[in-house]
Amino acid sequence: MKAVILAGGKGTRLAPYTHILPKPMMPIGDRAILEVILCQFSRAGISEVTLAVGHLASLMQAYFGDGSRFGLNINYVYEEKPLGTAGPLAFVDGLTDTFLVANGDILTLLDINQLIAFHKEQKAVCTIASHKRTHVINLGVIEHTAGTYRVDGYVEKPTMNYLVSMGMYVFEPKVLDFIPKGEYFDFPKLVNALLEAGEPLMCFPYDGYWRDLGNQDDYLAANEDFESMRSQFLAE
Repeated sequence: MKAVILAGGKGTRLAPYTHILPKPMMPIGDRAILEVILCQFSRAGISEVTLAVGHLASLMQAYFGDGSRFGLNINYVYEEKPLGTAGPLAFVDGLTDTFLVANGDILTLLDINQLIAFHKEQKAVCTIASHKRTHVINLGVIEHTAGTYRVDGYVEKPTMNYLVSMGMYVFEPKVLDFIPKGEYFDFPKLVNALLEAGEPLMCFPYDGYWRDLGNQDDYLAANEDFESMRSQFLAE
């Protein structure tokens, strides 16, 4: 199976570190974030990976090379201008069968093969790996009638639960028909286009370990987790 890793962003939430390092090369322990992802992909049986790169692309190509030391064949697609989270897929050759797409800044123990199997069982065009996040609002929330100042209710420090995208997806080649080539095109636009066309989309629920390393709090926590969970991430 082929995979595409989106690694072209500027990583503004991790600035100033990402002024000199591309976000996927930020360290987790003694490894780069992307290095951990590539090792996991190789262990899952993925053989070919395309890195969609832009910001500081030459550093990534110099470090990861052709992928042979990870047991992978790595090639590169270069963004001359920002193309969003879905736009780069239009430039990747050979996506003629089911393929995996991942952000280059996630740390997870998700079983990739289970995700792919679920996608195929559901006969989906797109499957989004998902995780439940809880957000606590540490204030009293006023409920009121729209357009007026009439108070209808008051909730002290409510908790809200969301099912969020983990930044890992399984696609069928058909999705490429919905992505304009050479234009900025984000993943939400792709999802909405697929929904409007009546295509089957699924979410794969996962309640295990996952962190979005583009977020500073998650990045710092992930570095602590990596030291104690290293064997789980790298199967060493």
